[in-house]
Amino acid sequence: MLNNSKIYDSVIENLSDELNEILMKIPHSHKLRTEEIRMRNGRPLSISSGGKDFFVAINGSLTSIPSNAVIVNQKHIIDTFQIISNYSVYAYTEEIKNGYITIRGGHRVGIGGKIVYGLNGVENIKNISSLNIRIGREVLGVSDNVLPYITKDSNNFYNTLIISPPQCGKTTLLRDIVRNLSNGVVGNSKGFKVSLVDERSELAGMYNGIAQKDVGIRTDILDGCLKSDGIIMAIRALSPDIIAVDEIGGKKDVEAIHEALRAGIKLMATVHGGTLEEVRNKSSMRELFRENIFERFIILDRSEGVGTIKELIDGYSYKPILFREGDLNGSA
Repeated sequence: MLNNSKIYDSVIENLSDELNEILMKIPHSHKLRTEEIRMRNGRPLSISSGGKDFFVAINGSLTSIPSNAVIVNQKHIIDTFQIISNYSVYAYTEEIKNGYITIRGGHRVGIGGKIVYGLNGVENIKNISSLNIRIGREVLGVSDNVLPYITKDSNNFYNTLIISPPQCGKTTLLRDIVRNLSNGVVGNSKGFKVSLVDERSELAGMYNGIAQKDVGIRTDILDGCLKSDGIIMAIRALSPDIIAVDEIGGKKDVEAIHEALRAGIKLMATVHGGTLEEVRNKSSMRELFRENIFERFIILDRSEGVGTIKELIDGYSYKPILFREGDLNGSA
């Protein structure tokens, strides 16, 4: 696996030559922590690093003053877009319709521009005006301390919901839980068959049919598939022990989850939210809570860095299960 600095270097290879050279010069400490690189036509080049936003000057220094930063132009965006689409925009039509392209390494590039509608909804994005590169980093082992609380024994798993505000590490934690369950957790050489429904290509980071992230040896991946469709497809064809999905919430998601539970399949999922109470009050989630579907709740925040586990709550008593808090880098 590439270290964080090499991951950054591999990502900026997808940018235009001029921006690549500039971003190569940023301080090494920020290369390790950069989460996003944002390019907006006619606006300053910026990055998000360590949870903070910075503008990038031509010498690679980071500044809070927009006027000191490099200004992104249309050529920067066109050249970068050609690189990330491998000079074949047509081949990425389906991804572009969803607003992003997944590049080698499993990183996602969000696209802003003129949305073109057709009979079947969004058909294309043209006149590209902005690109947002989200750097996806694997952190292997971040779920090790959580596993004893979400596995009953070597053959059973608690239906688990990860609750997290945006950019607090829920996808990283979910991915590593899937990897551990699939490979076989400590004391469980069998492992679980996991079906991973990866609607936004963020969990496995599929690129040309190959997972760029380690999601385990017994994991089947349904890439770019709607969660509701993927859950049903997994039930019918993949015979999983566990289905894992990111960011549930729609009515069809809930209906598909019920189908999985009726088939005796366990569920691992995430949802956006700051607190358990906030999620319970979402109209789309009330039915799942009313039926006590989830047996464990993991609440994340950024109080001690990205991925801080704020609470782990029992789904029957709604009382916290006591253990040491820690972030996704393994501190406690």
